[in-house]
Amino acid sequence: MKNLGFDEMVTDAVEKVIPSVVNISEVKLIRDAYLNIHPVPGVGSGFLIDDKGYILTNAHVVYGSHEIKVALEDGRLFEGKIRGIDTITDLAVIKIEAKSLPVPEIARGDDLKIGQMAIAIGSPLGLVGGPTVTAGVISALNRSIQTEVTFMEGLIQTDAAINPGNSGGPLINSSGIVIGINSAIIPFAQGIGFAIPIQPAMWVAEQLIKSGEVTRPWISISAVDINPKLVAYFDLPTDKGVVITNVLPGGEADKSGVQVDDILIRIDDIEINNVRDLMKVINKHEVGDKITMELFRGKEKVQLETKLEKAPTARIPQRTK
Repeated sequence: MKNLGFDEMVTDAVEKVIPSVVNISEVKLIRDAYLNIHPVPGVGSGFLIDDKGYILTNAHVVYGSHEIKVALEDGRLFEGKIRGIDTITDLAVIKIEAKSLPVPEIARGDDLKIGQMAIAIGSPLGLVGGPTVTAGVISALNRSIQTEVTFMEGLIQTDAAINPGNSGGPLINSSGIVIGINSAIIPFAQGIGFAIPIQPAMWVAEQLIKSGEVTRPWISISAVDINPKLVAYFDLPTDKGVVITNVLPGGEADKSGVQVDDILIRIDDIEINNVRDLMKVINKHEVGDKITMELFRGKEKVQLETKLEKAPTARIPQRTK
């Protein structure tokens, strides 16, 4: 087997994938302070996941878009239609009307290692001239970050440069196999970018293609982590758990008697120390499962049983004629 140098390794890997990478240009309708609506253009990336025109990208790239254009590496331009959006994982699938399209090889396992090569491909800043390639390594695995709209966990951290417009593009290994989807950066940080591992991303994509949504269990509440300031200011009876800040009227939690300011500390036999624990426990269940919640209400503990509901899904924006 030929022992490739660094340059050949990167170029060979990139050549395998670039034909499947697309540029996504979209227009969002933004309302200003005077209630006037203005079209605002944006750019992002994506990549083909089957030869019939299904494209995987980030939800934030296309959510709220009035018009989507997809440019292939060979120069062809298509109108893109949203098949489904999952804001919880920040993933979306769009469809173009084309056939026999190039599809990259997708990693079948999650046997990633810190230090292995990672190559990000995308269209940062909407620069003309085709996709941009940056190379680095996997810096860490199973990272968790809080975004404006969701809590993301199990992420790949990489120092391969990810810039605005890279979102939705593939992260590949030295063999040209897709291992993740570029998703987020930390503003003002150097060499810190994040990608969603490809296996859970493909699971979401398959559900979006099949039904246009991802079905997940949900407790109809909003909650925040307890922190030392909350404990001291409100003289809370515990320093672990989540404080319930909102209960959806008419939801199963509301019907079960859950109240705002209750502190959730346990579900069934599992301690809940923070919102991350809460999400992990819920995601192990199915819609319709019954769970027992242990809460502090003031200084007293109470137990309530509630039923998990179907989590709300993002509404696909409808084009106006």
